[in-house]
Amino acid sequence: MRRLTATLCLTLAILLWHPTQGWSADFQKGLDAYNRGAYATALREWKPLAKRGDAAAQSYLGVMYGLGRGVPENNETAFKWYTLAAEQGHVLAQHELGAMYALGQGVRKDDVYANMWWNIAASTGNRDSMVNRDIVATRMTPASYPSPFQRTVHWLIF
Repeated sequence: MRRLTATLCLTLAILLWHPTQGWSADFQKGLDAYNRGAYATALREWKPLAKRGDAAAQSYLGVMYGLGRGVPENNETAFKWYTLAAEQGHVLAQHELGAMYALGQGVRKDDVYANMWWNIAASTGNRDSMVNRDIVATRMTPASYPSPFQRTVHWLIF
């Protein structure tokens, strides 16, 4: 009984945990600063967190570089931060990577990767990603998809 109770409590804690609950006070200070247009302060708060691997901070740095908010607009740098965050499961970053691939911003245009990232974000229930995934899928042809050999080689390399 004791083991069952412990398992249920642990499962409940994991299910109820939400990324925003894991945000540090520094991240929140950065978010508050960003929302009031104090981009230098947001950058100062988020950059150390992002370098330590905080997915939310990485994602929001992607936003800053993608839009040129408080930093020079730089799609390649935005792509770097989004990729780091997306690989950790950050839905905003996954959605934005889909857009970058679909539009060819900071990366070579690639509908297959756009579809992939939007599909991953859509799996969390993100409606915008669902819509975009379905739109980009209509542009794809069988030739768009890599062969099974190419997919294997790609995943082995990366």
